[in-house]
Amino acid sequence: MVSESRLPACARLPLRFATPALEAAVAALPAGAWVTHFNTAYHTGGWSGVSLLAPQEAPHALSAGQGSDTRPPSATRWHGLLWQELLQSIDMPIRCARLLRLEAGSRIREHCDPDLGDPEGDVRLHVPILSGPGVEFLLEGQVVPMAPGECWFLDLARPHRVENVGEQARVHLVIDARRNDWLRRQIATGLADTPASRPARSTLAFAEFRRQVASRADLAAALRDLQDPRDFCERAVTLGAGLGLCFQDDDVRAAMRRGRQAWLDQRSY
Repeated sequence: MVSESRLPACARLPLRFATPALEAAVAALPAGAWVTHFNTAYHTGGWSGVSLLAPQEAPHALSAGQGSDTRPPSATRWHGLLWQELLQSIDMPIRCARLLRLEAGSRIREHCDPDLGDPEGDVRLHVPILSGPGVEFLLEGQVVPMAPGECWFLDLARPHRVENVGEQARVHLVIDARRNDWLRRQIATGLADTPASRPARSTLAFAEFRRQVASRADLAAALRDLQDPRDFCERAVTLGAGLGLCFQDDDVRAAMRRGRQAWLDQRSY
């Protein structure tokens, strides 16, 4: 069994769900069921959701709650039989369940959900329903290769973001539940065949940009005197685009954090 101190960054659990039925259930939802996500500072483009099970103390329709209320969640009008049967296969105390949709051409900016790092608290599971090759879910800079119909544990107390450069919306069923021994057994079983993560397209593009900056005096000079991190990120993204290298300011900020941490680690010796 996986211990609390050794929970991985992610794991594909040994659960599978029929995607045609899930897709049909999503398609049957009326447009009015979808509510704009409350974390407006975290995304660009369209990010919305449908609450299926909601904490009784939730301040917003898509809120996961604060983890203090032990009462069972309330079923919403959209919590139909298919979702009930799927959630019954998750043998954990479920606090909330939401469908989250990220529109084509949209992105969720890098952030952490620190409440999910509590060893006694909730964890988050993702069941992809609609997803295409243009979708990349990055966890600590690596793409988690989630496929429709699978169920994944993700440690989202770590830095993560989502890019959807495809032509269709991405829809996931997102479940917050209290960790228990069933989850640890599922993780231990699933890790045996969990596919490896891979670098993101933007990560590779930024790595190439850094190589070019190291070899070209003009690029280095264009960045050298910028003191404000926001200005530095904006200039780097603009210069990269001019070279046909598409990456995000999140890639630049992540590299800056890693550089600072490496410097701090060096000083600790």
